[in-house]
Amino acid sequence: MTFGEQPAYLRVASDLREKIANGSLPPHTRLPSQARIREEYGVSDTVALEARKVLMAEGLVEGRSGSGTYVRERPVPRPIARSGYRPPTGANPFRQEQAAEGVRGTWESSSEQEPASVEVAARLGIEPGERVMRTRYVFRDGGEPMMLSTSWEPLGVTGRTPVMLPEEGPLGGCGVVERMAAIDVVVDNVVEEVGARPGLAEELLTLGGVPGHVVMVVARTYYASGLAVETADVVVPADRFRIAYHLPVR
Repeated sequence: MTFGEQPAYLRVASDLREKIANGSLPPHTRLPSQARIREEYGVSDTVALEARKVLMAEGLVEGRSGSGTYVRERPVPRPIARSGYRPPTGANPFRQEQAAEGVRGTWESSSEQEPASVEVAARLGIEPGERVMRTRYVFRDGGEPMMLSTSWEPLGVTGRTPVMLPEEGPLGGCGVVERMAAIDVVVDNVVEEVGARPGLAEELLTLGGVPGHVVMVVARTYYASGLAVETADVVVPADRFRIAYHLPVR
């Protein structure tokens, strides 16, 4: 095998990745052993090991205790719809957003008061340590965890109101826009920033991923006349889902 300028372990990983992509190494096939990689590609044990680590970090292979390393089944990514503003119908926004894709989603949540961290305070435009209501969600499709979300609402806005707890009270489970309207706060803008990073251990444990898997993160903030009234991080496993935006043309 002729090597160019790229580091040897990346070239070995690239060749193995191509074999996985074209079906030469189909799902559930055992990856060539470290010794076999060393012999076939004429590289050192260190290079062979690093190449295997690359494929594992990319989620293409997985280790099985006492058995070896195997090619993972590659799921066909499914869309998670993001529709921007939702009409105030009273339906949960998650159910509304998935309706167009025929998904019947369920979720669980828990809310707790806490002092705002420096990052959350900056996103909400409040001082660090000010009280916020943090709500954590796990969203499921057919029982399969598909999305996590953590939201923070400043208690300076919602405290001592009927909507202080997002999932309880007369408007429990409704969207931010409708809940805020109930306390005469008119949401007029929402900003979403989409990025990607390796999943945290606790996120991957819930979502069913393995260390090194990448997640997409939507950092969302709702505003009312420039005042941030809710900010949230939505976490989606990148190997199983795509975020699809359906935005109205104005």
